[in-house]
Amino acid sequence: MWQELLKDIQQGNVKSLARSISLVENEVEGYELFLQGLPPSSTKIMGITGPPGAGKSTLVDALIGEMVLQHKKIGVVCVDPSSPFNLGALLGDRIRMSEWYNHPDVFIRSLATRGSLGGLHPKIIEIADVMKTAGFDHIIIETVGVGQSEIEIAGLADTTVVVVVPEAGDEVQTMKAGLMEIADVFVVNKADRPGADAFVKNLRMMLAPAFHRSTAEIAIVKTVASQKEGIKELFKKILAHQQLVQTTDRKYWLLAEKAYHLIQQHRMADINKTELKKQVQEMGDGNLYQFIRKYQ
Repeated sequence: MWQELLKDIQQGNVKSLARSISLVENEVEGYELFLQGLPPSSTKIMGITGPPGAGKSTLVDALIGEMVLQHKKIGVVCVDPSSPFNLGALLGDRIRMSEWYNHPDVFIRSLATRGSLGGLHPKIIEIADVMKTAGFDHIIIETVGVGQSEIEIAGLADTTVVVVVPEAGDEVQTMKAGLMEIADVFVVNKADRPGADAFVKNLRMMLAPAFHRSTAEIAIVKTVASQKEGIKELFKKILAHQQLVQTTDRKYWLLAEKAYHLIQQHRMADINKTELKKQVQEMGDGNLYQFIRKYQ
């Protein structure tokens, strides 16, 4: 079954791709051997992250439009926050970007975080690698943009795009060091709002070599995604970054980060959250630290 699915995926069969993602997501028997048999791929992944309300989904929608105009095939993964009770998606990217769902050159998959504290789907690395075998020119992963997901996406994406808005003007002085470190391209979206130019100026100062450890230039692009403004320039900057030879020490740290997450998942595989809830319920008001000793 798995070999047939892989063959179909490589031939561009989106139904087989969707089915494979579901099988990997649900850890159906044989999925690990399937993953071990995936061929190498040069398809680049762009991660889109940033705080809620920055307009990430609108920006992704506009980027898809620009790529389609350039006759590219695009795979998109939208990671929604999920309910801590039933692990289902809360926001539902399924109702967004609806213009592209039936487009022959666009494949969109929406995933819930399933309670993952980092804000990414627990099987996002594996799902991304499955998608890389499907012959897409570009793959986009849009994160929830909460907690640690901004940092985690750097371990997955070849180019990390951090989306911010002018209202964060004062916050640029105290912006998380991690966020500054992982950005390959900064997007100042909703740049038609007051304070956009001042915000960009402050951001450039923060990214200057005297303040920032990175020697590579980090592009800053102003966009108004709802009006499709600045999108062509953004796509150019992303492509320029992806054409760089990524043989830096940072690349290997990011690969080590991916390996760490996969090993962590493997070691946690025998712990079922539903069963854990049942045991905690039976424990009542007992000491949680004594309870977890049996798992150590």
